[in-house]
Amino acid sequence: MKTRLSAVAAALLALLVAVLAFGQPAHAAAGFSVANGRLYDANGTEFVMRGVNHAHTWYPQQTSSFADVKALGANTVRVVLSSGDRWTRNTNADVANVISLCKANRLICVLEVHDTTGYGEQSGAITLARAVDYWLGLADVLAGQERYVIVNIGNEPYGNQNYGSWATDNADAIKRLRAGGLTHTIMVDAPNWGQDWSFTMRDNAASVFAADPARNTVFSVHMYGVFDTAAEISDYLGRFRSAGLPIVVGEFGFNHSDGDPDEDTILAYSQANGIGWLGWSWSGNGGGVEYLDLATSFNPANLSTWGQRLFDGANGIRQTAREASVFGGTPPPTTPPPTTPPPTTPPPTTPPPAGGCTATYTVTGQWQGGFQGEVRVTAGATPVTGWTTRWTFANGQSVSQTWNATLTSSGATVTARNVDYNGRLAAGASTTFGFIGGWTGSNARPEVTCTTS
Repeated sequence: MKTRLSAVAAALLALLVAVLAFGQPAHAAAGFSVANGRLYDANGTEFVMRGVNHAHTWYPQQTSSFADVKALGANTVRVVLSSGDRWTRNTNADVANVISLCKANRLICVLEVHDTTGYGEQSGAITLARAVDYWLGLADVLAGQERYVIVNIGNEPYGNQNYGSWATDNADAIKRLRAGGLTHTIMVDAPNWGQDWSFTMRDNAASVFAADPARNTVFSVHMYGVFDTAAEISDYLGRFRSAGLPIVVGEFGFNHSDGDPDEDTILAYSQANGIGWLGWSWSGNGGGVEYLDLATSFNPANLSTWGQRLFDGANGIRQTAREASVFGGTPPPTTPPPTTPPPTTPPPTTPPPAGGCTATYTVTGQWQGGFQGEVRVTAGATPVTGWTTRWTFANGQSVSQTWNATLTSSGATVTARNVDYNGRLAAGASTTFGFIGGWTGSNARPEVTCTTS
């Protein structure tokens, strides 16, 4: 009888634990998660990747690299692994050691299988299904590491040919990983050697995200020569933001054999919009792209031009990286507090007329020769059904691209009108639109007027 009562008590205790666990918030019960196009760590704190790629599978002896990139301010490292199909397989023990190195150095680990690179065009490249086999074989190593590890199914899983099954193959891969017990955030790479010039990932990301039972998938684009203008960068990343889908720049460089990527815009736009990025790569590049080494010969004291730009330049790692809260530290504020309070905009002497609107203009990011701006439109005392804003640039600035508004220019005067979905505003409600512009000399903030229609 005593044994039976103990068994019943144990069962009730197990049930209570299960109920309590089920009732915990998702952030507390698992690891990283995705909500409203943003990535959150296990504490529910938003996390923005600022880090580098490290070619571990080809340089397994370079274990000090984890401490080196952390010392330079990174919060994430994307680690190259091999399933054994094209290069020497990274064993379960080796992957477990990589994860321990990441954790010891307070870095979030993005693990990727490189053997998928260029499938359909590159001889020897493997399918995403084969990459899933590798991940499922690592299930015992990955279990319990959801707070620190993100699983990048396969690097650049298609070349410039035969990529039409990208969406179906990724959806199937995600479902298999979930069925196999992986609850980690999953990262999905774009086709076209990661650059998605065909917009296959961009146009099918929503369906792939919906295929994940956990709704815990992040998309990764690689930005090299395809992304050589500010307009291309802001349009591509901005479409994911508008769709509420999480996007990171999983690889990019300051130069490449296929063109000259606009790294300044990648960094500035990402910082202004809370988009993560991982520069390629720490060290060990060959095949004519040695200039992409951030550190020469794995020496953190000998950063290349690219390394100095990524770590120490405007919107770089030292300036913008914040450690994941799961490591227990208190992250510094995103922007250092000014020594004196900034001036506030004086209130208007009279309130806007009923049905009227006001507008404020802000520069949200700036780089040499270019900038990103935002205008916030606010309805007055009564609702509005449409609005028009105008301003005149005083320093020869120009606008090359906009979103969430229809914009026209006549000389230095710019007119921006609402689009179909943001013209109606309740009394006191606001909406914003953004744009990419160019400047020379100076970039003074113009006064903006707002009228209703």
